[in-house]
Amino acid sequence: MDNKPFVVTLDGPAGVGKTTLARRTAQALGVAYLDTGAMFRATALNLGEDSWDLPGEELETLLQRLRFSLCGVGAASVLSCNGAAIGDEVRSEQAGMWASRVAARPEVRAAQLKAQRAIAASTSLVAEGRDMGTVVFPDARKKFFLDADPGVRAARRVAQLRQMGCAADLAETEAAIRERDRLDRTRPIAPLVPAPDAVIVDTSHLDLEQVFAVIMQALSPLAS
Repeated sequence: MDNKPFVVTLDGPAGVGKTTLARRTAQALGVAYLDTGAMFRATALNLGEDSWDLPGEELETLLQRLRFSLCGVGAASVLSCNGAAIGDEVRSEQAGMWASRVAARPEVRAAQLKAQRAIAASTSLVAEGRDMGTVVFPDARKKFFLDADPGVRAARRVAQLRQMGCAADLAETEAAIRERDRLDRTRPIAPLVPAPDAVIVDTSHLDLEQVFAVIMQALSPLAS
């Protein structure tokens, strides 16, 4: 196998376990973990509310001020925006909804694609997101698409938020997830769909260990 940087992609909707699984996969492979959802969330928070309604030229000017970088391996990977590490401030439901709205703007997607490919040009990584295997890294070494029932994903999300010390209501969380699904799956630009060559895993009735085992089995040539 050559020494060129390689990419493994994990795509899927909110609350499907992508973050934990992508971190573990990156750790197992000894490569960096790229949370592209965090990139969109950080972008949305930096741009501010209603930024998705800005004129294209103004939006492009603001986007040019954002610089992303990635260092570390696996769970120790650190994604930064303008030199500041991106943390739990991007994990709120509001940040997620804003991210879905700004992601519908072609100017934002173009800027993110450029930044993501620039990161991957110099380091092997596991990239987590919604269009990694279909748009950003169509030539990825291996692609996965994780999915699960919205009710299951909402329960997982609530548990995650409460573990972080955040208040969360199950009904409200499920409603937010269903709305994000609608926005992500129906947007005209890079909708949330599996790549034709992706390994599709329904995680509704699988725990993280079982899903991780499926992923690692498919990645056995890379992990060996």
